Amino acid sequence: MSFSGKVKEELSRQISTARHCQIAEIAAILSVCGQVSISANDHFCVTVHTENVSVARKYFTLVEKTFNIEAVIHVRKNVYLKKSNVYRVEVPSHEDTVRILQATKFMSPEQEIADDLSVMSRLVIQKECCKRAFLRGAFQASGSMSDPNKSYHFEIVCREIAQAKQLQDVINSFEMEAKIVERKKHQVVYLKEGAQIVDMLNIMEAHVALMNLENVRILKEMRNSVNRKVNCETANISKTVAAAVKQLGDIEYIKQNAGLDSLPENLKEMALLRLEYPDTPLKELGTYLDPPVGKSGVNHRLRRISEIADELREKE
Repeated sequence: MSFSGKVKEELSRQISTARHCQIAEIAAILSVCGQVSISANDHFCVTVHTENVSVARKYFTLVEKTFNIEAVIHVRKNVYLKKSNVYRVEVPSHEDTVRILQATKFMSPEQEIADDLSVMSRLVIQKECCKRAFLRGAFQASGSMSDPNKSYHFEIVCREIAQAKQLQDVINSFEMEAKIVERKKHQVVYLKEGAQIVDMLNIMEAHVALMNLENVRILKEMRNSVNRKVNCETANISKTVAAAVKQLGDIEYIKQNAGLDSLPENLKEMALLRLEYPDTPLKELGTYLDPPVGKSGVNHRLRRISEIADELREKE
């Protein structure tokens, strides 16, 4: 099972104790994948269509617990994807449908259905706990997450821009920075930062997934830190080796073309030491001089030797 699937499976077992939160989660599922049909004799029927069994099971359980209504689940094979199923959760009773729609504010007391089921009434998500339930329902119905081992990405696909903006506002009310992008005629609300996705899992109360994601983040940060240090040390070693090779080349050039005796005594001493200890760091090399010289003093002398070698090359 994918990481996203595991999150949804965990959320499907998370049932709010408060009735108003249960209603908010039902409303979220209906807003994303719900449909209301009206028969010839003006009877209403509400249906939820989904390819995710955990969403079907969660909606079925919520309807039963919140309204004491037993919905009907129909299962059929997906025509396009033969290995997957399509689940249809239906409340066939007119009276039960009216109760659900009025509780979720998709229907007025006069039994007038809202023009657009995708946008919820603010009355349903006034409290912070109801907003959490709403986000939980929306993610289960139409959300997905990438595997954190590969990248950080959290998204919920919406049918309309108004629905996406409402969802964005609810997410951002928790001090997030959700963004909207259009993809294949759908509006996608998404988060890209690992820390914000961790916070989002906490908001939806997916605590097991949160701990798994945090473990991945810690390992990735440790790996990145080690890689940075190794790269930095490798670069420093390469730089030191390159400098030492040039110094030895310059000393050998002077030795062959003018002789080391042509150098001032302090530079000659330095040149002989470098030939004797070609791999020794500058700081340690300075301790072999009499009197000892610091790293900057050693560096100055070696730089002066290089300048003399360059001058000889120019004369040649």
